[in-house]
Amino acid sequence: MASAGLRKELECSICLTIYTDPATLRCGHNFCRVCIDEVLDTQEGSGVYSCLECIEEFEERPGLRRNITLCNVVENVQSTQSHQVEISGIRCTYCVDSPVLAAKSCLMCEASFCDKHLRVHSKGPEHVLTEPSTDLEKRKCPVHKKVLEYYCTEDSACICVSCCLIGKHNGHKMESLDEASEMKKKKLRSVLQNLFLKQKKTEERVQSLEERRRKAQEKASGEAKKVTALFIDIRRRLDDLEKTILSEISKQEKSLSLLNVIQNLEIKEFELSMKMQHIEELCKMSDPLTVLQDPDTGDLCDREEGGGDGSDEDTGDMMGGDQGVELILDTLSTLSDIVRGVNINFYIQGPADILLDVNTADNDLLISDDLKTVAWTHQRQNLPEMTEKFQDCQVISIRRFTSGRHYWDVEIGGSLLWRMGVCYPSIDRRGQQLYLGCNSKSWGLCGGHPLSNVQYSVVHNSKEIQLPHWISSDRFRIYVDYEAEQLSFYELCDPIRHLYTFTATFTEPLPCIWWFYKDVGKKSWTKSS
Repeated sequence: MASAGLRKELECSICLTIYTDPATLRCGHNFCRVCIDEVLDTQEGSGVYSCLECIEEFEERPGLRRNITLCNVVENVQSTQSHQVEISGIRCTYCVDSPVLAAKSCLMCEASFCDKHLRVHSKGPEHVLTEPSTDLEKRKCPVHKKVLEYYCTEDSACICVSCCLIGKHNGHKMESLDEASEMKKKKLRSVLQNLFLKQKKTEERVQSLEERRRKAQEKASGEAKKVTALFIDIRRRLDDLEKTILSEISKQEKSLSLLNVIQNLEIKEFELSMKMQHIEELCKMSDPLTVLQDPDTGDLCDREEGGGDGSDEDTGDMMGGDQGVELILDTLSTLSDIVRGVNINFYIQGPADILLDVNTADNDLLISDDLKTVAWTHQRQNLPEMTEKFQDCQVISIRRFTSGRHYWDVEIGGSLLWRMGVCYPSIDRRGQQLYLGCNSKSWGLCGGHPLSNVQYSVVHNSKEIQLPHWISSDRFRIYVDYEAEQLSFYELCDPIRHLYTFTATFTEPLPCIWWFYKDVGKKSWTKSS
């Protein structure tokens, strides 16, 4: 089907139908030859001829030249009308012999016309031409059967002139269909603009979520690699422990073998029985010389009175298994530490955002502007004294945990001695009980700079437990499971390594707490995230 734009180009501006034998004026505009001849005839009496399109005037009646190219285009369009009619379904009402594409529909006549029949159609104002349509009834008032020309703004309905004058819409505010249509188009454009903004925001949201999904996938992939590496290490260590335990059990099995012991004891039992029988015979003899000179019993009495013949030593190997059992128990304890090291949730939400409370920091500590780093300073700060301020080099966080599972990572710089952990807000701020781990209200991990030669340990209520691990990293993780009543410390190496877990019934909110002695000659920050 010819597009609306192409059809518009092929319409004569005089008869408003497709060109018939198109002719061209000197100005370049085209008209049907019959149409332009009629117009020029009417202009002949005035002595001035003009083009209806550009109003260019001619002193003499202009000659008409046939537009061959335009004729060919019109013929090609008309030759395909039968096929176009089958596609569109809208055909000329009066072309009975062969289907022809309708050019216009008349609301008054309720009929569709091709270009040929449209020429002879009435040009009266009551005959309203529209684009071809098969449902012309919808364009007429269902009550008065007249063309819909107005729009009732009160009832939001398209009405005819009779509805305005004598119908139920009499007295209502009316608008022409064109005015109402333009008003609605204006509103629709506003709606379209809003929808465009919503669409843009939705697209931005989709892009943001896609970026989050990509980062989540990358994070999950990284965590999966860590878990895989961790369990590979666990399986290796378990294999080594299995070999050690089985080897020790094998040794104990050999050392505890009773077969040889039993055989030796049976031989000794037989020998003792023979000795006892011989002694009984000597005891029955009346000849004293025979008793005294018997060669087999010469030293027997002295040996028995001196503590026996040492036969109990044969069972000594049976008692050597206790050390092997202890070794097995120690090995199983190591296995328990490995399993406990797995007890970390890799898929909880990211590190807690920890901000330091400046009001609690001792004047020897320097807090960064973003409240996330702290350092020991050589020059004591002259800050106002507050009741919540610590007397010595300690500071706690603003955020406090009362439920759930949380963790935060800490990076230690060059502090000579340090402690990190959690405490109750009611911890002392003055005196000997203020220090982290030196009371029942705080739990901490203790360490120091390599130059300090300090062994790592954990401390609570002044009870310190030395850690057997060699720690080379300067990054640590503190993990709190409030409901499970657990506080764990980890070394952030590859893979992550469990250091120690406290078990305690928490009765107060838990802020984070740090203590520093001093740095080793350089500014060194402790970061938390």
